Amino acid sequence: MNKHERISPAVIKRMPKYYRYLGELTKSGVAKTSSRKLSEMTGFSASQIRQDLNNFGGFGQQGFGYDVENLRNEIAKILGLDKKYNMIIIGAGNIGQALANYTGFYEADYEVVALFDKNPKLIGLSIRNALIKDIDDMESFLKEEKVDIAVICTPKNVSQQIADKIVECGIRAIWNFALKDLKVPDYVHVENVHLNESLFSLTYYYNQINKSKE
Repeated sequence: MNKHERISPAVIKRMPKYYRYLGELTKSGVAKTSSRKLSEMTGFSASQIRQDLNNFGGFGQQGFGYDVENLRNEIAKILGLDKKYNMIIIGAGNIGQALANYTGFYEADYEVVALFDKNPKLIGLSIRNALIKDIDDMESFLKEEKVDIAVICTPKNVSQQIADKIVECGIRAIWNFALKDLKVPDYVHVENVHLNESLFSLTYYYNQINKSKE
């Protein structure tokens, strides 16, 4: 196990936010920044930011701060954003189609190469340059084409079956929008996106704010 594999998931989840804000600084023409400035932008403490970056080597110089472009490039390498990724979306309903239309994927070099669905009214349609194919053709497609990431947007009653099939076909990264936690081998990573859970958390904080005003 290398050093990066031992890094806390909480640290990894903060890195994309640093990357995003550094991108905003780059667009604004800012060449240098500091952990204090990043703290003001991200909401994380300056010491937390320094600790996070030190997990990967630091990249800054005391008294001089961080070179914005260099730090952003280094974080891109850490997150693997210096490569191109091919994605498929399984389930071409509202969420699947919205994801296929999301411009942020293409700006960050994630390309949706195909969508899969069982609805005959959708099969044959294109979203951007991605064709919606018959779900029955998915396994042969995965065996013939290079696909790095699979996005599951199916109903929960079929999501595990879909996950089993794509893992058998070599998929090792799954972005799961189905309302079901998937069981996969240890060598497969799943990122679950449960919209209800996020909304429920929001309503908790909403009610806490209202209570504080009473």
